[in-house]
Amino acid sequence: MGSILGHLEPKLVWYHFEEFCKYPRPSKKEEKIAAYVVSVAERLNLNWEKDKFGNILIRKPATPGYEDRKTVTLQSHIDMVCEKNRDVEHDFDNDPIQPYIDGEWVKAKGTTLGADNGIGAAAALAVLESTDLQHGPIEALFTLDEETGLTGASNLKKNWLKGDILINMDSEELMSLYIGCSGGKNTVATFKFKQEKTPNNYVAYEAKVEGLKGGHSGLEIHVGLGNALKILSRLLWSYLKEGNLLLAKMEGGNKHNAIPREAFADVLVPKKDEKKFKKFVANFNKIVKDEFATVDPGLNVSVSKIKSPDKVVDQKTTVRLLSALYAVPHGVLKMSPDIPELVETSNNLAVLKQEGKTFKVTTSQRSSVASEIQDATNIITSVFELAGAELSYGDGYPGWKPDVNSEVLGVFKSVFKRIYGREPEVKAIHAGLECGIIKEKYPHMDMISFGPTMFGVHSPDERLKIDTVPEFWNQLVNVLKNIPAK
Repeated sequence: MGSILGHLEPKLVWYHFEEFCKYPRPSKKEEKIAAYVVSVAERLNLNWEKDKFGNILIRKPATPGYEDRKTVTLQSHIDMVCEKNRDVEHDFDNDPIQPYIDGEWVKAKGTTLGADNGIGAAAALAVLESTDLQHGPIEALFTLDEETGLTGASNLKKNWLKGDILINMDSEELMSLYIGCSGGKNTVATFKFKQEKTPNNYVAYEAKVEGLKGGHSGLEIHVGLGNALKILSRLLWSYLKEGNLLLAKMEGGNKHNAIPREAFADVLVPKKDEKKFKKFVANFNKIVKDEFATVDPGLNVSVSKIKSPDKVVDQKTTVRLLSALYAVPHGVLKMSPDIPELVETSNNLAVLKQEGKTFKVTTSQRSSVASEIQDATNIITSVFELAGAELSYGDGYPGWKPDVNSEVLGVFKSVFKRIYGREPEVKAIHAGLECGIIKEKYPHMDMISFGPTMFGVHSPDERLKIDTVPEFWNQLVNVLKNIPAK
Protein backbone atom coordinates (compact mmCIF):
# COMPACT_ATOMS: atom_id res chain seq x y z
CA MET A 1 0.00 0.00 0.00
CA GLY A 2 1.32 3.44 -0.89
CA SER A 3 1.86 6.33 1.46
CA ILE A 4 -1.23 8.07 2.83
CA LEU A 5 0.56 11.03 4.39
CA GLY A 6 3.68 11.34 2.21
CA HIS A 7 2.49 14.43 0.35
CA LEU A 8 2.09 16.44 3.57
CA GLU A 9 4.70 18.93 4.78
CA PRO A 10 7.16 18.76 6.43
CA LYS A 11 7.82 15.53 4.59
CA LEU A 12 10.38 14.06 7.01
CA VAL A 13 8.07 14.48 10.00
CA TRP A 14 5.10 12.90 8.25
CA TYR A 15 7.30 10.13 6.83
CA HIS A 16 8.46 9.06 10.27
CA PHE A 17 4.96 9.42 11.73
CA GLU A 18 3.52 7.16 9.05
CA GLU A 19 6.30 4.68 9.74
CA PHE A 20 5.36 4.79 13.43
CA CYS A 21 1.81 3.82 12.47
CA LYS A 22 3.13 0.61 10.87
CA TYR A 23 4.67 -0.71 14.09
CA PRO A 24 2.52 -2.02 16.97
CA ARG A 25 3.48 -0.16 20.15
CA PRO A 26 1.25 -0.83 23.13
CA SER A 27 2.74 0.18 26.46
CA LYS A 28 5.19 -2.46 27.70
CA LYS A 29 5.32 -3.96 24.19
CA GLU A 30 7.43 -1.41 22.34
CA GLU A 31 10.07 -3.81 20.96
CA LYS A 32 9.10 -3.34 17.30
CA ILE A 33 8.94 0.45 17.35
CA ALA A 34 12.14 0.61 19.43
CA ALA A 35 13.89 -1.44 16.74
CA TYR A 36 12.69 1.05 14.14
CA VAL A 37 14.06 4.00 16.13
CA VAL A 38 17.43 2.27 16.48
CA SER A 39 17.45 1.45 12.76
CA VAL A 40 17.10 5.15 11.97
CA ALA A 41 20.07 5.99 14.22
CA GLU A 42 22.18 3.30 12.57
CA ARG A 43 21.19 4.40 9.07
CA LEU A 44 22.28 7.95 9.97
CA ASN A 45 25.52 6.72 11.61
CA LEU A 46 24.58 8.41 14.88
CA ASN A 47 25.69 7.21 18.28
CA TRP A 48 22.89 5.57 20.25
CA GLU A 49 22.47 3.85 23.57
CA LYS A 50 19.74 1.83 25.24
CA ASP A 51 19.40 1.64 29.02
CA LYS A 52 18.36 -1.43 31.01
CA PHE A 53 14.70 -0.46 30.82
CA GLY A 54 14.78 -0.03 27.05
CA ASN A 55 14.77 3.79 26.78
CA ILE A 56 16.75 4.93 23.75
CA LEU A 57 19.13 7.91 23.56
CA ILE A 58 20.51 9.11 20.21
CA ARG A 59 23.13 11.86 19.98
CA LYS A 60 23.71 14.22 17.06
CA PRO A 61 26.68 16.63 16.98
CA ALA A 62 26.26 20.37 16.59
CA THR A 63 26.26 21.87 13.13
CA PRO A 64 29.39 23.92 12.30
CA GLY A 65 29.49 27.19 14.24
CA TYR A 66 27.03 26.00 16.91
CA GLU A 67 29.36 23.83 18.97
CA ASP A 68 29.30 26.24 21.93
CA ARG A 69 25.50 26.10 22.35
CA LYS A 70 23.80 24.38 25.27
CA THR A 71 22.89 20.76 24.65
CA VAL A 72 19.20 20.17 23.97
CA THR A 73 17.42 16.92 24.85
CA LEU A 74 14.41 16.31 22.60
CA GLN A 75 12.10 13.98 24.50
CA SER A 76 9.09 11.89 23.45
CA HIS A 77 7.56 8.55 24.42
CA ILE A 78 7.11 5.80 21.84
CA ASP A 79 4.20 3.82 23.33
CA MET A 80 0.55 4.67 22.72
CA VAL A 81 -2.85 4.17 24.31
CA CYS A 82 -4.57 1.30 22.49
CA GLU A 83 -8.31 1.95 22.31
CA LYS A 84 -10.76 0.87 19.62
CA ASN A 85 -14.44 0.95 18.97
CA ARG A 86 -16.17 -2.24 20.06
CA ASP A 87 -17.24 -3.16 16.53
CA VAL A 88 -13.70 -2.81 15.13
CA GLU A 89 -11.45 -5.84 14.65
CA HIS A 90 -7.92 -4.77 15.56
CA ASP A 91 -5.04 -6.58 17.26
CA PHE A 92 -2.86 -3.86 18.75
CA ASP A 93 -0.03 -6.37 19.34
CA ASN A 94 0.28 -7.14 15.63
CA ASP A 95 -1.83 -4.88 13.41
CA PRO A 96 -0.67 -1.49 12.09
CA ILE A 97 -2.63 1.65 12.79
CA GLN A 98 -4.48 2.75 9.65
CA PRO A 99 -4.24 6.54 9.31
CA TYR A 100 -6.40 8.48 6.90
CA ILE A 101 -7.04 12.12 6.05
CA ASP A 102 -10.44 13.58 6.89
CA GLY A 103 -10.49 17.20 5.77
CA GLU A 104 -8.08 19.13 8.00
CA TRP A 105 -7.39 16.15 10.28
CA VAL A 106 -5.43 12.92 10.31
CA LYS A 107 -7.41 10.16 12.03
CA ALA A 108 -7.23 6.36 12.37
CA LYS A 109 -9.79 3.82 11.25
CA GLY A 110 -11.69 2.87 14.41
CA THR A 111 -8.72 3.10 16.78
CA THR A 112 -6.54 5.59 18.56
CA LEU A 113 -4.13 7.26 16.15
CA GLY A 114 -1.03 7.32 18.36
CA ALA A 115 -0.19 10.93 17.52
CA ASP A 116 0.20 11.01 21.30
CA ASN A 117 3.20 10.86 21.21
CA GLY A 118 4.12 9.50 17.79
CA ILE A 119 4.17 12.93 16.19
CA GLY A 120 6.66 14.19 18.78
CA ALA A 121 8.90 11.18 18.27
CA ALA A 122 8.62 11.63 14.49
CA ALA A 123 9.72 15.26 14.84
CA ALA A 124 12.75 14.19 16.88
CA LEU A 125 13.73 11.66 14.22
CA ALA A 126 13.24 14.35 11.56
CA VAL A 127 15.65 16.64 13.43
CA LEU A 128 18.19 13.82 13.62
CA GLU A 129 17.85 13.14 9.88
CA SER A 130 17.71 16.73 8.60
CA THR A 131 20.86 18.11 7.01
CA ASP A 132 19.72 21.71 6.55
CA LEU A 133 19.13 22.75 10.19
CA GLN A 134 21.32 24.87 12.41
CA HIS A 135 21.62 23.67 16.00
CA GLY A 136 23.91 22.94 18.89
CA PRO A 137 24.53 19.46 20.31
CA ILE A 138 21.34 17.40 20.38
CA GLU A 139 20.29 14.21 22.07
CA ALA A 140 16.95 12.58 21.39
CA LEU A 141 15.43 10.59 24.22
CA PHE A 142 12.72 8.06 23.38
CA THR A 143 11.06 6.72 26.52
CA LEU A 144 8.94 3.61 27.00
CA ASP A 145 5.72 2.89 28.86
CA GLU A 146 4.61 6.45 29.48
CA GLU A 147 0.91 5.71 29.17
CA THR A 148 0.63 3.13 31.95
CA GLY A 149 2.55 4.94 34.67
CA LEU A 150 5.47 6.88 33.14
CA THR A 151 7.74 3.98 34.07
CA GLY A 152 10.24 4.58 31.28
CA ALA A 153 11.05 8.03 32.66
CA SER A 154 10.94 6.67 36.21
CA ASN A 155 13.66 4.16 35.35
CA LEU A 156 16.03 6.65 33.76
CA LYS A 157 19.43 6.50 35.43
CA LYS A 158 21.15 9.64 36.62
CA ASN A 159 24.08 11.11 34.70
CA TRP A 160 22.96 9.48 31.43
CA LEU A 161 21.49 12.58 29.82
CA LYS A 162 23.90 15.37 28.92
CA GLY A 163 21.31 18.01 28.06
CA ASP A 164 21.09 21.43 29.66
CA ILE A 165 17.61 21.97 28.20
CA LEU A 166 14.80 19.45 27.75
CA ILE A 167 12.12 20.00 25.11
CA ASN A 168 9.25 17.61 25.70
CA MET A 169 7.04 17.27 22.60
CA ASP A 170 4.02 15.66 24.23
CA SER A 171 1.61 18.61 24.45
CA GLU A 172 -1.46 19.01 22.28
CA GLU A 173 -2.15 22.67 21.62
CA LEU A 174 0.00 24.49 19.07
CA MET A 175 -0.37 28.02 20.35
CA SER A 176 0.44 27.12 23.96
CA LEU A 177 3.65 26.46 25.84
CA TYR A 178 3.56 24.28 28.94
CA ILE A 179 5.83 24.85 31.91
CA GLY A 180 4.18 22.65 34.57
CA CYS A 181 2.09 19.50 34.99
CA SER A 182 0.20 17.51 37.58
CA GLY A 183 1.40 14.49 39.48
CA GLY A 184 -0.76 11.46 39.97
CA LYS A 185 -1.51 8.20 41.70
CA ASN A 186 -3.75 5.19 41.08
CA THR A 187 -6.00 3.60 43.67
CA VAL A 188 -7.43 0.11 43.09
CA ALA A 189 -10.40 -1.24 45.04
CA THR A 190 -11.03 -5.00 45.06
CA PHE A 191 -14.43 -6.47 45.86
CA LYS A 192 -14.55 -10.21 46.56
CA PHE A 193 -17.90 -11.88 45.95
CA LYS A 194 -19.62 -15.21 46.35
CA GLN A 195 -21.42 -16.89 43.52
CA GLU A 196 -24.98 -18.01 44.00
CA LYS A 197 -27.17 -20.21 41.86
CA THR A 198 -29.44 -18.31 39.52
CA PRO A 199 -33.01 -18.56 40.85
CA ASN A 200 -35.91 -19.76 38.75
CA ASN A 201 -38.29 -17.37 36.99
CA TYR A 202 -35.60 -14.75 36.30
CA VAL A 203 -34.63 -13.51 32.84
CA ALA A 204 -31.24 -12.13 31.81
CA TYR A 205 -30.38 -8.92 29.96
CA GLU A 206 -27.17 -7.23 28.91
CA ALA A 207 -27.25 -3.56 29.91
CA LYS A 208 -25.05 -1.39 27.71
CA VAL A 209 -23.77 2.18 27.89
CA GLU A 210 -22.24 3.06 24.53
CA GLY A 211 -21.54 5.91 22.15
CA LEU A 212 -19.59 8.15 24.50
CA LYS A 213 -16.54 10.07 23.28
CA GLY A 214 -14.20 9.08 26.08
CA GLY A 215 -10.98 11.04 26.21
CA HIS A 216 -7.92 11.89 28.24
CA SER A 217 -8.64 11.83 31.97
CA GLY A 218 -6.36 14.80 32.55
CA LEU A 219 -6.81 17.03 29.53
CA GLU A 220 -10.58 16.57 29.22
CA ILE A 221 -11.69 15.84 32.79
CA HIS A 222 -13.24 19.32 33.08
CA VAL A 223 -15.34 19.07 29.91
CA GLY A 224 -18.15 17.10 31.54
CA LEU A 225 -17.92 14.11 29.21
CA GLY A 226 -19.99 11.09 30.13
CA ASN A 227 -18.35 8.32 32.14
CA ALA A 228 -19.85 4.98 31.11
CA LEU A 229 -19.19 3.37 34.49
CA LYS A 230 -20.85 6.20 36.37
CA ILE A 231 -23.87 6.08 34.08
CA LEU A 232 -24.24 2.29 34.26
CA SER A 233 -23.87 2.16 38.03
CA ARG A 234 -26.42 4.97 38.31
CA LEU A 235 -28.88 2.96 36.19
CA LEU A 236 -28.48 -0.27 38.13
CA TRP A 237 -28.37 1.35 41.58
CA SER A 238 -31.50 3.36 40.77
CA TYR A 239 -33.38 0.29 39.56
CA LEU A 240 -32.39 -1.61 42.70
CA LYS A 241 -34.31 0.99 44.69
CA GLU A 242 -37.47 0.15 42.78
CA GLY A 243 -37.27 -3.54 42.00
CA ASN A 244 -35.38 -6.81 42.18
CA LEU A 245 -32.14 -7.05 40.21
CA LEU A 246 -29.32 -9.61 40.27
CA LEU A 247 -25.85 -8.97 38.85
CA ALA A 248 -23.90 -11.65 36.98
CA LYS A 249 -21.20 -9.60 35.27
CA MET A 250 -20.10 -5.98 35.01
CA GLU A 251 -17.15 -4.36 33.24
CA GLY A 252 -16.20 -1.03 31.71
CA GLY A 253 -13.26 1.16 30.77
CA ASN A 254 -9.79 0.02 29.67
CA LYS A 255 -7.12 2.50 30.74
CA HIS A 256 -6.43 4.35 33.99
CA ASN A 257 -5.89 7.58 32.04
CA ALA A 258 -8.93 7.37 29.79
CA ILE A 259 -12.51 8.34 30.63
CA PRO A 260 -14.58 5.15 30.09
CA ARG A 261 -16.52 5.21 26.81
CA GLU A 262 -18.38 1.95 27.25
CA ALA A 263 -19.66 -0.23 30.10
CA PHE A 264 -21.64 -3.47 30.16
CA ALA A 265 -23.46 -5.56 32.75
CA ASP A 266 -25.28 -8.88 32.64
CA VAL A 267 -28.25 -8.57 34.98
CA LEU A 268 -31.33 -10.59 35.83
CA VAL A 269 -34.81 -9.47 36.79
CA PRO A 270 -37.92 -11.48 37.71
CA LYS A 271 -39.79 -12.57 34.61
CA LYS A 272 -42.88 -10.76 35.85
CA ASP A 273 -40.89 -7.48 35.91
CA GLU A 274 -39.54 -7.57 32.33
CA LYS A 275 -41.79 -4.81 31.02
CA LYS A 276 -41.14 -2.67 34.08
CA PHE A 277 -37.36 -3.08 33.69
CA LYS A 278 -37.32 -2.28 29.96
CA LYS A 279 -39.54 0.75 30.50
CA PHE A 280 -37.25 1.93 33.33
CA VAL A 281 -34.18 1.65 31.07
CA ALA A 282 -35.88 3.43 28.17
CA ASN A 283 -36.90 6.29 30.43
CA PHE A 284 -33.41 6.43 31.97
CA ASN A 285 -31.90 6.59 28.48
CA LYS A 286 -34.02 9.63 27.65
CA ILE A 287 -32.97 11.35 30.86
CA VAL A 288 -29.22 10.87 30.46
CA LYS A 289 -29.27 11.58 26.71
CA ASP A 290 -30.86 14.92 27.56
CA GLU A 291 -28.27 15.58 30.29
CA PHE A 292 -25.34 14.86 27.96
CA ALA A 293 -26.88 16.16 24.72
CA THR A 294 -24.34 18.97 24.34
CA VAL A 295 -21.07 17.30 25.32
CA ASP A 296 -21.75 13.63 24.49
CA PRO A 297 -24.63 13.43 22.02
CA GLY A 298 -23.84 9.86 20.96
CA LEU A 299 -24.67 8.39 24.37
CA ASN A 300 -27.06 5.44 24.32
CA VAL A 301 -28.24 3.18 27.14
CA SER A 302 -29.99 -0.03 26.17
CA VAL A 303 -30.73 -3.60 27.21
CA SER A 304 -30.96 -6.76 25.14
CA LYS A 305 -32.08 -10.20 26.20
CA ILE A 306 -29.35 -12.86 26.65
CA LYS A 307 -29.06 -16.46 27.77
CA SER A 308 -29.45 -16.74 31.52
CA PRO A 309 -26.16 -17.53 33.34
CA ASP A 310 -25.93 -20.36 35.87
CA LYS A 311 -24.44 -18.18 38.62
CA VAL A 312 -24.91 -14.62 39.90
CA VAL A 313 -23.03 -12.36 42.31
CA ASP A 314 -24.26 -12.44 45.89
CA GLN A 315 -26.68 -9.61 46.57
CA LYS A 316 -24.70 -8.06 49.41
CA THR A 317 -21.66 -7.52 47.18
CA THR A 318 -23.85 -6.31 44.32
CA VAL A 319 -25.29 -3.56 46.52
CA ARG A 320 -21.87 -2.61 47.93
CA LEU A 321 -20.25 -2.47 44.48
CA LEU A 322 -23.00 -0.44 42.81
CA SER A 323 -23.23 1.93 45.78
CA ALA A 324 -19.47 2.54 45.73
CA LEU A 325 -19.34 3.10 41.97
CA TYR A 326 -22.25 5.51 42.17
CA ALA A 327 -20.82 7.37 45.18
CA VAL A 328 -17.14 7.65 44.27
CA PRO A 329 -16.37 11.12 42.87
CA HIS A 330 -15.45 11.47 39.22
CA GLY A 331 -14.28 14.69 37.60
CA VAL A 332 -12.89 17.96 38.90
CA LEU A 333 -12.33 18.14 42.64
CA LYS A 334 -10.67 21.57 42.70
CA MET A 335 -9.70 24.31 40.25
CA SER A 336 -6.38 26.10 40.60
CA PRO A 337 -6.60 29.39 42.52
CA ASP A 338 -3.38 30.58 40.84
CA ILE A 339 -3.65 29.69 37.14
CA PRO A 340 -6.91 30.57 35.39
CA GLU A 341 -8.93 27.63 34.03
CA LEU A 342 -6.40 25.04 35.26
CA VAL A 343 -7.82 21.97 36.95
CA GLU A 344 -5.79 21.52 40.11
CA THR A 345 -7.18 18.21 41.42
CA SER A 346 -9.37 15.51 39.91
CA ASN A 347 -10.35 11.86 40.02
CA ASN A 348 -11.12 9.48 37.15
CA LEU A 349 -13.27 6.41 37.76
CA ALA A 350 -11.39 4.53 35.07
CA VAL A 351 -11.75 0.77 34.87
CA LEU A 352 -13.93 -2.04 36.25
CA LYS A 353 -12.73 -5.56 35.55
CA GLN A 354 -14.26 -8.84 36.71
CA GLU A 355 -11.56 -11.41 37.41
CA GLY A 356 -12.67 -14.75 38.82
CA LYS A 357 -14.67 -13.99 41.95
CA THR A 358 -13.47 -10.40 42.27
CA PHE A 359 -14.28 -7.00 40.86
CA LYS A 360 -11.32 -4.63 40.49
CA VAL A 361 -12.00 -0.91 40.26
CA THR A 362 -9.15 1.34 39.11
CA THR A 363 -9.28 5.06 39.83
CA SER A 364 -6.74 7.76 38.96
CA GLN A 365 -6.08 10.81 41.11
CA ARG A 366 -4.26 13.85 39.70
CA SER A 367 -3.11 17.16 41.15
CA SER A 368 -0.39 19.76 40.74
CA VAL A 369 -0.23 19.91 44.56
CA ALA A 370 1.29 16.85 46.22
CA SER A 371 -0.81 17.10 49.38
CA GLU A 372 -3.98 17.23 47.29
CA ILE A 373 -3.08 14.00 45.49
CA GLN A 374 -3.01 12.37 48.90
CA ASP A 375 -6.24 14.07 49.94
CA ALA A 376 -7.99 12.85 46.79
CA THR A 377 -6.61 9.36 47.39
CA ASN A 378 -7.96 9.47 50.94
CA ILE A 379 -11.42 10.49 49.68
CA ILE A 380 -11.50 7.58 47.22
CA THR A 381 -10.21 5.23 49.91
CA SER A 382 -12.92 6.26 52.36
CA VAL A 383 -15.71 5.54 49.87
CA PHE A 384 -14.42 2.09 48.98
CA GLU A 385 -13.57 1.18 52.59
CA LEU A 386 -17.15 2.01 53.60
CA ALA A 387 -18.25 -0.41 50.87
CA GLY A 388 -16.00 -3.16 52.25
CA ALA A 389 -13.40 -3.23 49.47
CA GLU A 390 -9.70 -3.93 49.83
CA LEU A 391 -7.43 -1.08 48.67
CA SER A 392 -4.06 -1.01 46.93
CA TYR A 393 -2.07 1.88 45.50
CA GLY A 394 0.35 2.66 42.68
CA ASP A 395 3.66 4.35 43.34
CA GLY A 396 2.51 7.60 41.77
CA TYR A 397 4.60 10.21 40.01
CA PRO A 398 5.61 13.81 40.81
CA GLY A 399 4.32 17.00 39.29
CA TRP A 400 6.44 19.62 37.53
CA LYS A 401 6.52 23.02 39.19
CA PRO A 402 6.26 25.96 36.76
CA ASP A 403 9.27 28.28 36.33
CA VAL A 404 8.14 31.53 34.70
CA ASN A 405 11.78 32.68 34.53
CA SER A 406 12.91 29.67 32.46
CA GLU A 407 15.57 30.53 29.86
CA VAL A 408 14.15 28.15 27.25
CA LEU A 409 10.72 29.68 27.83
CA GLY A 410 12.28 33.02 26.92
CA VAL A 411 13.68 31.54 23.69
CA PHE A 412 10.30 30.07 22.75
CA LYS A 413 8.54 33.36 23.50
CA SER A 414 10.99 35.28 21.32
CA VAL A 415 10.61 32.82 18.42
CA PHE A 416 6.84 32.73 18.84
CA LYS A 417 6.56 36.52 18.75
CA ARG A 418 8.77 36.70 15.66
CA ILE A 419 6.63 34.10 13.84
CA TYR A 420 3.14 35.10 14.97
CA GLY A 421 3.52 38.69 16.13
CA ARG A 422 2.14 37.98 19.59
CA GLU A 423 2.93 36.24 22.86
CA PRO A 424 2.11 32.55 23.28
CA GLU A 425 -0.17 31.27 26.02
CA VAL A 426 1.98 29.91 28.83
CA LYS A 427 0.22 27.19 30.78
CA ALA A 428 0.45 24.28 33.14
CA ILE A 429 -1.36 21.06 32.21
CA HIS A 430 -3.61 18.80 34.25
CA ALA A 431 -1.91 15.67 33.00
CA GLY A 432 1.20 13.73 33.83
CA LEU A 433 4.12 14.71 31.63
CA GLU A 434 7.46 12.98 31.96
CA CYS A 435 9.04 16.35 32.73
CA GLY A 436 8.19 16.04 36.42
CA ILE A 437 9.95 12.69 36.76
CA ILE A 438 12.97 13.70 34.68
CA LYS A 439 13.26 16.96 36.64
CA GLU A 440 13.56 14.95 39.86
CA LYS A 441 16.52 13.05 38.38
CA TYR A 442 18.04 16.04 36.53
CA PRO A 443 17.14 19.11 38.63
CA HIS A 444 19.50 21.36 36.67
CA MET A 445 17.63 20.88 33.40
CA ASP A 446 15.56 23.75 32.03
CA MET A 447 12.34 22.33 30.59
CA ILE A 448 9.39 23.14 28.38
CA SER A 449 6.67 21.14 26.60
CA PHE A 450 4.89 21.92 23.34
CA GLY A 451 3.35 20.18 20.34
CA PRO A 452 0.89 20.41 17.44
CA THR A 453 -2.87 20.46 17.98
CA MET A 454 -4.77 17.24 18.54
CA PHE A 455 -8.06 16.26 20.13
CA GLY A 456 -9.63 13.11 21.51
CA VAL A 457 -6.36 11.49 22.53
CA HIS A 458 -6.72 8.15 24.34
CA SER A 459 -9.90 7.46 22.36
CA PRO A 460 -10.75 6.30 18.82
CA ASP A 461 -11.78 9.90 18.15
CA GLU A 462 -8.10 10.97 18.36
CA ARG A 463 -7.25 13.37 15.55
CA LEU A 464 -4.23 15.46 14.60
CA LYS A 465 -4.71 18.85 12.92
CA ILE A 466 -2.66 18.76 9.75
CA ASP A 467 -1.85 22.46 9.37
CA THR A 468 -0.43 22.71 12.90
CA VAL A 469 2.35 20.22 12.18
CA PRO A 470 4.40 22.52 9.89
CA GLU A 471 3.87 25.32 12.43
CA PHE A 472 5.08 23.01 15.23
CA TRP A 473 8.13 22.11 13.14
CA ASN A 474 8.84 25.74 12.31
CA GLN A 475 8.83 26.65 15.99
CA LEU A 476 11.11 23.73 16.83
CA VAL A 477 13.78 24.41 14.21
CA ASN A 478 13.85 28.14 15.03
CA VAL A 479 14.18 27.44 18.75
CA LEU A 480 17.05 25.01 18.13
CA LYS A 481 18.78 27.68 16.03
CA ASN A 482 18.47 30.21 18.87
CA ILE A 483 19.52 28.13 21.87
CA PRO A 484 22.00 30.23 23.87
CA ALA A 485 25.66 29.42 24.41
CA LYS A 486 26.79 27.59 27.53
